[in-house]
Amino acid sequence: MLARRLITVFAAALSAFGQARTQLDVESFEKVWSTVRDKHWQVKPGGLDWQAIHDEYRPRVEKASSRDEARAVIQEMIGRLGQSHFAIIPATVYSVLDDEGEGPGTTGIDARVLDGHAVVTSVDPGSPAEKQGVRPGWQIERTHGIDLEPLIKQARSNPAIHELQLTRAVLARLSGPVGGTLDAAFLDASGKTVNVTLGLTMPRGTLSAFGNLPAQYVWFESQRMGQTEYIRFNLFLDLPRVMASFQQAVESCKTCDGLIIDLRGNPGGIGGMAMGMAGFLVDKPNQRLGTMYLRDSTLKFVVNPRANVFFGPVAVLVDGCSASTSEIFAGGLKDLGRARVFGTRTAAAALPSAFERLPNGDGFQYAVANYISEGGQPLEGLGVTPDLVVELTRPALLAGHDAVVDAAMSWIRSQKKP
Repeated sequence: MLARRLITVFAAALSAFGQARTQLDVESFEKVWSTVRDKHWQVKPGGLDWQAIHDEYRPRVEKASSRDEARAVIQEMIGRLGQSHFAIIPATVYSVLDDEGEGPGTTGIDARVLDGHAVVTSVDPGSPAEKQGVRPGWQIERTHGIDLEPLIKQARSNPAIHELQLTRAVLARLSGPVGGTLDAAFLDASGKTVNVTLGLTMPRGTLSAFGNLPAQYVWFESQRMGQTEYIRFNLFLDLPRVMASFQQAVESCKTCDGLIIDLRGNPGGIGGMAMGMAGFLVDKPNQRLGTMYLRDSTLKFVVNPRANVFFGPVAVLVDGCSASTSEIFAGGLKDLGRARVFGTRTAAAALPSAFERLPNGDGFQYAVANYISEGGQPLEGLGVTPDLVVELTRPALLAGHDAVVDAAMSWIRSQKKP
């Protein structure tokens, strides 16, 4: 009798769990469908009768016997759009990507995933990491006592996860509260494991906010490398200071043999800054970097030449973490024949794209505009393909070489002086 009662209670619990799971999946379906209906740049998303799509797919979600099956149905639905940057990300993976760390404190390390491993690509001068002897090329094994390899494998196994999101997830593991410490394990050049405790300090740069964007630290740097000016900044934000610094760097380089603009790791920001900066490099009026199409408006990225234009060779450096305005700037100058692009394909995220958590815990990525470059190609889903593909490698970094910068310098030196 007791066994029968236990079985009955267990069956009732399973039924209740199944009903709750189904309800959350249905709510997630409705959230995805209504978001596309309300925020897609086309009134008829993908040219489809979106209400008919709803009526076709909702019964299938209601009948799904598992979360995986319901997720597959929702993914199939948004796949009907035939457009990039519409994806469902399983909760287990999204929870990793949505982790922004435990605080703004930084060790001064920048990193990328190379050949499936997190590798230090640069170390800020004077940072806690530099003081502890951390060097570019070191492989990051653990932070906070947690191995990074399972995180990387989990994220890379999902095709919806882009290099930009994966890199952010890795860098989040190198953050924490300002004034705190972080225990980390590295693999150095000799293959020896190095365990260090790193202090966490305020990020470099100046805190800047714009519109509804969260306040972020923005930095700008420039230096003369021989006869070539090298410019790098982390965001298209802090418009007055970054634009003034860019202008000063370009105008001080009238006798330079070339200009390198490093946008690797730059996720974008204010689109208008791309047009403003291009004005220092393009002398012909009425040139465009491209056009962005939203549901209720069209934005043409027209370049207005400045009084003092730089006429020499321009190299733009990009990677899989160059997104949004960085792609518009690099792709537009490439299409206009004004710059040669070096590095690896960009994030293919030129559009205003957002991530939201669904009621069932999954993540939903969606875009709200379409961008067509001056060359007639959409950047979303394709990105900017460099004129010369050059990849960072751990051996080169350990040897103190940035292969992308070296390639750009070599090209500039091969050009005739203006």
